Amino acid sequence: MSKLAILGGTKLREKPFPAYNTIGKEEEEAVLRVLRSGKLSTYLGSWHDDFYGGVEVQSLEKEWATFFNSKHAISVNSATSGLYCAIGAAGINPGDEVIVSPYTMSASATAIIAYGGIPVFADVEKDLFCLDIESVEKNITNKTKAIMVVDIFGQPYNSIEINKLAKKHNLIVIEDTAQAPGAKSEGKYAGTLGDIGIFSLNYHKHIHSGEGGVIVTDNDEFAWKMRLIRNHAEAVISAKGYEDKKELNNMVGFNYRMTELEAAISREQLKKLPALLEQRISNVNFLNEKLSSLPFLSIPKVRKNSTHAYYLHSIKYDQTVTEVPRNKFVDAVKAELPPTLLREDSPVLLNYGYVKPIYLMPMYKERIAFGEHPFNLTDREYKKGDCPNCEELHFETLIVNELIRPPMSQEDLTDVYLAFEKVWKNIDQLK
Repeated sequence: MSKLAILGGTKLREKPFPAYNTIGKEEEEAVLRVLRSGKLSTYLGSWHDDFYGGVEVQSLEKEWATFFNSKHAISVNSATSGLYCAIGAAGINPGDEVIVSPYTMSASATAIIAYGGIPVFADVEKDLFCLDIESVEKNITNKTKAIMVVDIFGQPYNSIEINKLAKKHNLIVIEDTAQAPGAKSEGKYAGTLGDIGIFSLNYHKHIHSGEGGVIVTDNDEFAWKMRLIRNHAEAVISAKGYEDKKELNNMVGFNYRMTELEAAISREQLKKLPALLEQRISNVNFLNEKLSSLPFLSIPKVRKNSTHAYYLHSIKYDQTVTEVPRNKFVDAVKAELPPTLLREDSPVLLNYGYVKPIYLMPMYKERIAFGEHPFNLTDREYKKGDCPNCEELHFETLIVNELIRPPMSQEDLTDVYLAFEKVWKNIDQLK
């Protein structure tokens, strides 16, 4: 019997895991190209030929649209900004309800709040973790205007059933695909499955420009509105020849513009996405094969007729087998493993649960955002027990990790498995 590291024993591995760094000479040359041009951004916030950005921004948008087979691509300075643009373009007004996942980054719901809308949290699927179709349907009211789906951990949402339901009730589907670039469902890319899709180029995503995002849509009206919202809509709408246009709703603009530097980097990163995604899938398959031998773990499931982008590797834990609470078990596994290079100040990239269910955050529990607005427009309350599947996953069963990213080798992944195995073989030490 080996003494567990959490109890003072020797760690299984001391050598740090390799850094996830997709930046290379191609990006360096792209940045130098922009610096030498002297044009770090050419946006103007009034009607002008440069209203839509510079050469790099517009080239990225064309290349992104081509790659994802979308009619329009609109670059922004973050996926959060993209979500705000999408909610604005969808015409969400104060008091309108938008159904959204409770198990996602907070911005998916905060974008709704920003326009005075009311987030309505539907539960998630027990094994695939995206919005559950039955819970979505139960939450539709005469105030519902849209569904914000999230391709969580890299898993595309249930597009067939949710899109069918949305069409029945005349709802707009906004797809937060920050974690699933390159994943597919029913032959289409995640991000293009709904009416509007939002990608992230944040530093820890599959590909990145430090910060940034891209919106895609096939809808001309949505695209037009989002380009305006991105860049001071109110200042240019009349100059576009829409003086008599009555659709001025949400045409209050912001500065969500991407720089030429970010766009140049993103263009090179996009070229790398297929290879990086292939490596993730290979790593997950290897680790799944190892972990499937442990009777208390369930490896990730993939939706039928879909592929997974594996932003995170998500496994489920069965305490009835180990007789040890999940958090205690995970802490013991983490104690056996090292940090990751470039993330040395972070804990081991292995966690119990994901993010706390959004409706349990203070803003929702206390119903205070902009003062009492927009919660003064609804009687809806947010409380524990609203989404039991989500709560069970977060507080009891789900384990997620980032340790499947390139350039993790099979040797590195084997050490991850051996840490789980070591704790399992010495489980009595935790009881």
